[in-house]
Amino acid sequence: MTNKPSEVATFELSTLQSSIDGWDDRLMRLIRTAFDPSRRMTTAAKVTYATERATELAENLDAVKREIAQACSSAQRTQEPRLVVVSKLKPPSDILALHEKTSHLHFGENYVQELVDKASILPASIRWRFIGSLQSNKCKVLAAIPNLAAVETLDSVKKADLFERALSGESDDRKLAVYLQVNTSGEESKSGLPILADRNADGELAHLALHVLDHCPHLELQGLMTIGAYDNSNAPPGSPENADFRSLRECRDALKEKLGDRLPSLELSMGMSSDFADAIRSGSDNIRVGSKLMGSRPSKAEAKEAREQQKVSA
Repeated sequence: MTNKPSEVATFELSTLQSSIDGWDDRLMRLIRTAFDPSRRMTTAAKVTYATERATELAENLDAVKREIAQACSSAQRTQEPRLVVVSKLKPPSDILALHEKTSHLHFGENYVQELVDKASILPASIRWRFIGSLQSNKCKVLAAIPNLAAVETLDSVKKADLFERALSGESDDRKLAVYLQVNTSGEESKSGLPILADRNADGELAHLALHVLDHCPHLELQGLMTIGAYDNSNAPPGSPENADFRSLRECRDALKEKLGDRLPSLELSMGMSSDFADAIRSGSDNIRVGSKLMGSRPSKAEAKEAREQQKVSA
């Protein structure tokens, strides 16, 4: 008896999916092994840094904090925003130096593999935040990082479900904070959901927010995030308020009105090295500062080579 083409295709797809699931399970076991507490304590102790570099980074952090305080003062804000140090393409030694020298906790990474590599050899006390473009096939890997505090670039129901499924299989009651990424500039090159114009509007953003609240008990909807247009972020002093910051704030307000008491608070994650002071004056609760604090970044190839060397030494 000859199998029908549809039956053959179904069998082949099922076989392929089984192979993918098996590989995925093996990958997850390897990742969990990498994050074993005893192993991580041993490897973290082998990551070293120069005292001079640690001092330099601490001074840079102090300078950024002074700018933050000044911006808060001019905006008559009593609560400072969370400072996320963007450490992408920087060596693990820089992160460890800043963490140990200043007790700074929040570090942001853009690439999943780089984050896995760093998190597996650095202290569990670091609170990692993923701030890069998010792919569906990376959600489960990210969820396996035990000290991943937040994902700031969630943009689909599918990805929310993948995180929820991965986290629901864990033994503890861990919740992962998520921010919904909004494309405030409308640029095709930018990721994110369209803005929500007003409380009566329906759209992808409101749909995703409701889905997280209703169907993802292991996710905590913490806020909205945007990466604005280059020209807005680099406008000369004295320019009108950054249009992207204003749009995200108005979008947050509309979403809060639409959801009512179900969402009493919602943070704004906006502002980077070139414009974080303006973002603070526009109400940002979470700023992401990289080159202004960590210095210029190496190429991806150079950064990968440096990480591999530190992994071998660890």
